[in-house]
Amino acid sequence: MDKYIGRLLDNRYEILDILGVGGMAVVYKARCHRLNRLVAIKILKDDYLEDEEFRERFHSESQAVAMLGHPNIVSVYDVSSSNEADYIVMELIDGITLKQYMEKKGVLNWKETLHFGMQIAKALEHAHSRGIVHRDIKPHNVMVLKNGSVKVTDFGIARMMSKGNTLTKEALGSVHYISPEQAKGGRVDNRSDIYSLGVVMYEMMSGRPPYDGESPVAVAIQHINGGAAMPSTLNPNIPGGLEQIIMKAMGHEPTQRYETAGKMLVDLDEFRKNPGVLFDYNIPPLDAVTNMPKPPIPIVPPVVPQENRGNGSNVSGAQRPANGQRPASGQRPANGQRPANGQRPASGQRPAGGQRPPLSESEKKAAAQRQAAQRRRQEETRKRRSNVAVIAIISCTVTILVAAILLCVMFLYGRSMNSEPAPVLAPDLVGKYYESLPYYDDFVVKLIERVYNEEHPAGQIIEQIPEVGSPIGDDRTIHVTVSRGKAPVIVKMPDVKTYNREDAERVLRNLEMKLQITVKEIHSDTVTEGNVIRTEPATGTELESGQEILLYVSLGPKIVTAEMPNVVGKDVEEAKKILEALKLDLAFRVEEQFDFNKPVAEVISTEPGAGKTVQTGQTILIIISKGPELAVMQDLIGYDKDSAIEILKGDGFTNYIIEEVESTEPKNRVVAQSAMVGEILPTNTKIVLKVSSGEVTKTVSFAMPTAAELAANGLAEADYTAEDGTVTLSGQIKEGDTVIHSVSNLTFASGEISVNVKGSGKHTYTLWINGVRISEIEVDFTR
Repeated sequence: MDKYIGRLLDNRYEILDILGVGGMAVVYKARCHRLNRLVAIKILKDDYLEDEEFRERFHSESQAVAMLGHPNIVSVYDVSSSNEADYIVMELIDGITLKQYMEKKGVLNWKETLHFGMQIAKALEHAHSRGIVHRDIKPHNVMVLKNGSVKVTDFGIARMMSKGNTLTKEALGSVHYISPEQAKGGRVDNRSDIYSLGVVMYEMMSGRPPYDGESPVAVAIQHINGGAAMPSTLNPNIPGGLEQIIMKAMGHEPTQRYETAGKMLVDLDEFRKNPGVLFDYNIPPLDAVTNMPKPPIPIVPPVVPQENRGNGSNVSGAQRPANGQRPASGQRPANGQRPANGQRPASGQRPAGGQRPPLSESEKKAAAQRQAAQRRRQEETRKRRSNVAVIAIISCTVTILVAAILLCVMFLYGRSMNSEPAPVLAPDLVGKYYESLPYYDDFVVKLIERVYNEEHPAGQIIEQIPEVGSPIGDDRTIHVTVSRGKAPVIVKMPDVKTYNREDAERVLRNLEMKLQITVKEIHSDTVTEGNVIRTEPATGTELESGQEILLYVSLGPKIVTAEMPNVVGKDVEEAKKILEALKLDLAFRVEEQFDFNKPVAEVISTEPGAGKTVQTGQTILIIISKGPELAVMQDLIGYDKDSAIEILKGDGFTNYIIEEVESTEPKNRVVAQSAMVGEILPTNTKIVLKVSSGEVTKTVSFAMPTAAELAANGLAEADYTAEDGTVTLSGQIKEGDTVIHSVSNLTFASGEISVNVKGSGKHTYTLWINGVRISEIEVDFTR
C-alpha cells in the first residue's frame, strides 16, 4: 500500500487515493479538513528530496504559479514543505484530459477546436502577463470538464524538470509539441507556448501531430527542420482562416509567430465571428509597395563551407576557410541553400530557385481573395491619389519589373552554369568510431547524445538519422547517437528509512562494500522507537568501498505530559487553539454526530476527557455537534400503518405515535398525519399518525309497534296483558342470532328503541318483541 494513503499532512490534508503518477511527483486525492473540501495534492517523489536546489526551485515555481487566478487555469491553493513531504495543493478537477477526449472522438470539428483553442489561449495570455511561461503545453496537460470548459494544468512544472535548457528526458516525453528552440536547447519565451498551442490545434483538426517518428530525437529534428504538411491535406474540411491561424502559431522562427497569446485571440475571435474570413499575413500594405525603393542589383553570394562536427570538413566545390571558423549563421551551399538571412520563406512564398508545391483548394481560395482585396485597395488608392502619385507608381512598377527580369536572367544563367547535383545519400556510419570519422565533403555529422550500450564499445556510433541509403536533407546533416560503453556498476545508498536498526544494518552489510556503520540515537516525534530516521550519506548517494555510514535511530518522542483541559461547549477551532497552547504537538481527529441540543461545530466530548493526562504527539478525539438531524416529512396518507412506520424510520423520524380513529377506510390505513407534507423537521419531532380502525358507529332505531302491528305479527293481546290489566313487553335488537341490545318494561308509549352499533360495510338488524320478530333495518356503514 502507498505510504501516504490514510496519512494526515500538516494536520489538515487527509490522503485518500492515488489519481496519477508523473515523472517527478505522485498526484493524490485528498480532503482538506479545515475547509471540508476535496483537493488534489501533488507530492514530490523521494528521488528529488535530497536535491536541495531542486526543492527550492519546486517551491519558488509553485508559489509563483499559485498567484495565477483564471477560470482556464487549475488553481493552486497551497504549497508546503515539511518533514513529511514537499507538496502542492491544487483544485480537484472532475473531467478527462484533452488527450483522452481526442482519442475518444478522433478528428474534432472546427467549432470544437476553436472552442478549446480560445480557452487555452486565454489561460496563456493570463500566465504570460505575469511572467510565467508554461513550457509544456500538450493535450495531456489540458483538462476537459463536464460542462465543456477546459483548465490548463502544470504551469511552471516543465521549468522545474530541467536545471538547464537541454533537451531532457522529460522534454522528450512531450517532443511532439515542443518548439524548435526548445528542441535545440535555446531560449524559451511565451512564443514557445504559442507554437505548442498551434501544434495542439493542428492535431485536433487533423487527427495527428504535424511531426512523428520512430524515436523522440527523430521527432525533435523534424521540429528543428520544419516543413509540416498543411493540415488541410489531412482534413479538407478545415476552414482556410483557421488553418492560417494554426500555421502562423506554428511559425518556424519565433518572429514568424504571434507576438502574444492576446494577438492570437484577436484572430481566433475574428474567425469565430466570420468563419469565412481569410487573413493577409504575407501581403505588405499598399504604401509599402508604392514607396518601395529601387532594388539593388543582386549579387550571387559565394559558396560557404558548413561545419562538420567541429573537426573540419569540406563542402563540394569550395575550400574550408583557413581559420577553421564556422560559416555565418544561415549560409548554406549554393545548391538548395536558404535565403542569405537564414530565415525560412514565409508560408505560401516560393523559395528562390525552387518550385512551389501545388496549391490546395483552400490555399487557392485564400490566394484569390487576397488578390481581389489587393486589387480593390489599389483601385481606391489610385482614385485618391494625384496624377503625380500615379506616375510615381508606374515608375516604381517599371523599376521592379526590370529588376525582376534581371534576376530571372541571372538565375537562368546560374542554373545553366551549375546544374543541380543528384541528392546525397546517407552512408552507413553505424559501428564506426565517432572521433575517428573522416571529413566528408557533402554533409556534416552531428552528435545528438551519448548513451550506455551493452553491445557497442564506447565511442562507436549505434544509430544515425537519416538511415543508410536515405537522401540527406537540405541541412546536409546526419545526426548520430554514440555509445558510452557498458554502464558502470554503481552502488547507491539504499533507502532504509523507517527500517528497524537490525534490518537496516543487514541491508547495508549485504552490499558487501565493507561499510563502517555507526549508530546515533536521537528522539523523534514521527518515527517509531528503534527505527531509522535518516542516514548520512542520504538515500541515492553513490557509495565507495569502506565508506562510513551514520544511521540516526529513533529513541521515540521526547515525552512531555499535561492535564487535558475542558473544551466541551467550545467551538471546534477554539478548542484546537486551547489544546495547541499545551505545546505537545498534538494531533486531532474530529468526528461529528447529531445533537438536538448543541449548535453546529460545538464540542460535545473529547477522548481523553477533561482532567486526564495527555502526552507529546498524542491524538485527541474531538466529537462535535452536527446540530439536529433534519428530514423532510413525506405524504403518508393512504399507506398502511407498517409501511408508514418504515418510511418514517428510513427518514430518521423515531418519535412517532399511532392513534386509531373511526373511518370508512380499510383497517390500519393512515388517514391523517400531524406534520405537513414537505415540512423540514428535526428527526426527534413527535409525529402522530392517525390510522383507520376499520369501523364506524351508527344508531339503529326501531319505532315501538302498536297493538295492531303486534297482532299482525302473531302476538295476541293475551300474550302480553295480565289478568289485572298490566302490560308486560320486552324488546331485543339482534344481528342475526346475536342479541346486541335488550330492553324491558316497554309500553306502547315508549316511542323508539335505539342502540349505537359499530361496524363496516352493510349489516341487517331485527327487532323482537316478547320473542316475536317484528321488523328489520339494513344499515350501510360506508355512507
